[in-house]
Amino acid sequence: MSFDLPRNVILPVDAIDVRLDPGPHPFAVSNAEAIADNWRQEIAANPALFDGTVVLLSALAYRDSRLVGRCHAVNYSTFMLWRKRRENSGAEHAYAHAMLVTGDNALVAIRMGSHTVNAGRVYFAAGSFEPVDFRDGVVDADFNMIREVGEETGLDLSKAERGQRYHALSTASGTVIFRRYRVAEPADELARRIGAFVAAEADPEIEGPVIIRHAADLPDGLMAHMKPLIEWHFAGAVS
Repeated sequence: MSFDLPRNVILPVDAIDVRLDPGPHPFAVSNAEAIADNWRQEIAANPALFDGTVVLLSALAYRDSRLVGRCHAVNYSTFMLWRKRRENSGAEHAYAHAMLVTGDNALVAIRMGSHTVNAGRVYFAAGSFEPVDFRDGVVDADFNMIREVGEETGLDLSKAERGQRYHALSTASGTVIFRRYRVAEPADELARRIGAFVAAEADPEIEGPVIIRHAADLPDGLMAHMKPLIEWHFAGAVS
């Protein structure tokens, strides 16, 4: 199976069957020394980094509107080296975005904090899949989305109206799985709530909210994969 899916096009996704393999990722096994060396350099540059556990794909395919794949738990230090050596590595990254849509049809993104790996970058609140995001060995993308939004913004999306299906965009840098989450509150109210949450946090992960009101409203620091998602939403795509 390896990696077999269309690139640079938004795909409708009706089901996600990405399973957690209990074995080590081949990239982690074959690059153990380089991972340790690189991690020493990373934490010297940014002591706030934490070597937690994330997952890295060893296979992903698109079949009959389904994403089917295999991933492995790896240390964050492994992921950091992979970011530098992703070409022909036998590994890829997938992550999920809750596309938060307000009552006045704006999108709510976040700007990452200065101490993070993606400092200053703008995207929808998100984080890599972790072992806690799997149910009976299969990833629960909605659980991941709701968990990450709650941790970064303080918002609880568990009762928000969800889009009928997922969508995915796969590029050379990774595959983003996204879904609309609609709430009744207007954008300014959500921005106020997120701002208050960030101000009360001792060590907030984000700098604050970023409101996007139309397709040309692209903020500085926007991650490259975000532009097609924003255009897709404001073009009136049905989800």
